[in-house]
Amino acid sequence: MELKNARILLTGASGGLGQELARQLNDAGAALLLAGRDQGRLAALTASLGTGVASVCADLGRPAGVVALAGAAREFGINVLINNAGVGAFGLFENQDWLTIERVLATNLEAPVRLTHALLPWLKAQPQAAIVNIGSTFGSLPFPGFVAYSAAKAGLRGFSQALRRELADSLVSVVHIAPRAIDTPLNSDAVKALNRALKNHSDSAEDVARQIVRALRRGDGESHFGFPERLFAWINGFAPALIDRGLAGKLAIIKQHSSSSSS
Repeated sequence: MELKNARILLTGASGGLGQELARQLNDAGAALLLAGRDQGRLAALTASLGTGVASVCADLGRPAGVVALAGAAREFGINVLINNAGVGAFGLFENQDWLTIERVLATNLEAPVRLTHALLPWLKAQPQAAIVNIGSTFGSLPFPGFVAYSAAKAGLRGFSQALRRELADSLVSVVHIAPRAIDTPLNSDAVKALNRALKNHSDSAEDVARQIVRALRRGDGESHFGFPERLFAWINGFAPALIDRGLAGKLAIIKQHSSSSSS
């Protein structure tokens, strides 16, 4: 994908990764339609990026928000959709209320699937187009304390793979990108403490955005960022019992920190 010719809809643009990704895509010469729920942050980001950037405040957790954003995307003339919007929820599954679980599934899985479905006929009519789904290592390495999030991101990966194969005879490429933990405000204090206790690595939003831009330029179908997380995800694919045993030894620490997340 030649980014200087791209017209991109970026969801989740008001978040930490979204803002950095918007800056780097803008620097690469792409025209941007930024979407998010925080009107103030969107307006400030749009103003900082200059001409060629527009924004739409939309809640993708609501069907009406998806419809409105799809209409704005067609009017903007997009040929790249980046499904970046996401929310997290750390805590033991049995202790989480259903509204929290529903929000995680709706934002991380249902919203990108609905938005892609709404825009796919438009994208297929373009000379060249791409759908980019921002997943997570937890989609390939499901993790205790993040059950709903892992389920949603695993679903997003499966959706990306199936859609890529379905569109193999079209001009639409489907890219799935799975970063490891990212140091953004999405992480609660409990998550940060857990990462320190488990010695989990976190990447800056700037580094992850750079890797996403690189993967988009190359047209990679699937990319996993971070070592050893990438290795563990690969092992989980063919020998999940090994990962079961490895994570069982960390369960007490995870439970300890999950208690503080709900206090």
